[in-house]
Amino acid sequence: MVEPWLEELMVVYNRDSFEKRSAYTAQLHLPGNVFEQLVWWALQALPDEILVGLDIDAASPHLKEVEQAFMGEEFDPNIFQGQGFIVGEAHIVNRGDSYSVHHLPEDWTDDMFSTSRGSRAGRFTHWLHTHPNAPAIPSHADADAAQETSGVDMILGIRFSPEGPLPWFDDVDGVRRRVGNEAVAESKPKRKRSFFAGKQLPVLGVAPSGHKIHEIQLIAFRKNGLGINVVLVDEDGFPFGWEQGQFASTL
Repeated sequence: MVEPWLEELMVVYNRDSFEKRSAYTAQLHLPGNVFEQLVWWALQALPDEILVGLDIDAASPHLKEVEQAFMGEEFDPNIFQGQGFIVGEAHIVNRGDSYSVHHLPEDWTDDMFSTSRGSRAGRFTHWLHTHPNAPAIPSHADADAAQETSGVDMILGIRFSPEGPLPWFDDVDGVRRRVGNEAVAESKPKRKRSFFAGKQLPVLGVAPSGHKIHEIQLIAFRKNGLGINVVLVDEDGFPFGWEQGQFASTL
């Protein structure tokens, strides 16, 4: 079971994915329980970023009705490896700063193929790394690392308190995809560096680590910079919000 407050945020995120479907040529279905695990891992690893390898579940293709509902007019079924299958298990592969986190430790590489497969050794189909107290927008290091990915790269940005040594950094240009209410997020005070003390920031939920979560962002992209539409699904493959008729206009 996913935390109720996080499930509510995922419903809003999926509605945004649905409304913006025409802007994407491909989609990726990510289970809500895996997404929740990624958020918890990100906070447990502070102050480091983490690199997570994600495999597809070859026994779980996208549900046709769901894929059709989120399909844009420029849909292309052959953009990345593993396309059309729901994400399966996630594995933490590395942790470190924004530059070192992208490389695989020696115990995750296959000596026979590591050179030809590049710095990430081709072990997983998709990759995700975290941006603690920073937006989910690719840096130059992120874009370089994505060149070794056969599937898609994802970035999970989380704004939280207490900040510790990682005050919120917002001086980055790019398109953001918030997991939650866009209007609430826009109402928050914006500063390049800020301290949460005295700031009345909305608290979306509290993680098992004790951190208060104020904002979550999630994006996916291909190595050529093409954005991929993420749909957060339940254990049956349906988007959170499907039963409430959030996407009924296409049925």
